[in-house]
Amino acid sequence: MIELIFLGIGVGVLSGFFGIGGGTILVPLLLLLGHEIKDAIGISVVQMVFSSVYGSYLNNKKGTLDVPLVFTIGIGGFVGALLSGFFTSVFSDLTLEIIFLVFAVFALSRLFFKTKVDVVQKEVNRAVLFLIGLFLGLLSMLIGVGGSIILVPILVGFLHVDLKKAVSAGLFFVVFSSVSGLISHAISREIDFFSGVIIGLASLAGVYVGILLKDRVDSAVHKKLLVGFYLLIVIYLVQRIFF
Repeated sequence: MIELIFLGIGVGVLSGFFGIGGGTILVPLLLLLGHEIKDAIGISVVQMVFSSVYGSYLNNKKGTLDVPLVFTIGIGGFVGALLSGFFTSVFSDLTLEIIFLVFAVFALSRLFFKTKVDVVQKEVNRAVLFLIGLFLGLLSMLIGVGGSIILVPILVGFLHVDLKKAVSAGLFFVVFSSVSGLISHAISREIDFFSGVIIGLASLAGVYVGILLKDRVDSAVHKKLLVGFYLLIVIYLVQRIFF
């Protein structure tokens, strides 16, 4: 119980600071603690509902959440995530870990090589935003992450959204994808709800701290920390899969 609580607080801080649902870090940590990949994904999906809803509420109060921008993407994510439970039961553990790695490498490359600060935000057709959400919802819930690991680099790298707003948007997208993904996973397979709820409740305190830190850190420093965070995830996954 104590292990789960401390895990939840730590994941919550990272969730609020980096705009992730928590699965990006929680799934590797659960694997490190001996959980199977599919069990880790189920626990992660439960936890993400808690952290994303509370974090988005705090971001909206602080005025850093662009609801109209993310709502269309979120609806697409909800639809895509509904299909994720079926595909998770079809793929092998190794395949899911490799997909997770590909996600992390893509996100890292977008942030490291392409992003610019203080560029005018682009306007994008709502149909395109919906398709982006559909794709992210399906693939992200497939591996137990909320989708922000890819959405934030897309918003910053392609649409030139301000980094802090993109981080808030990424966490709001997780609300849609995690709720839908939870429904899908619960229907298709058994989930360890006890561990997920304990971690999720503990993560609320961490989310509050993470968002406070995010709003006080300079954008350039925030980006460097985000790149470093993704790099650690990639290194761990490469070591786990190939060595």
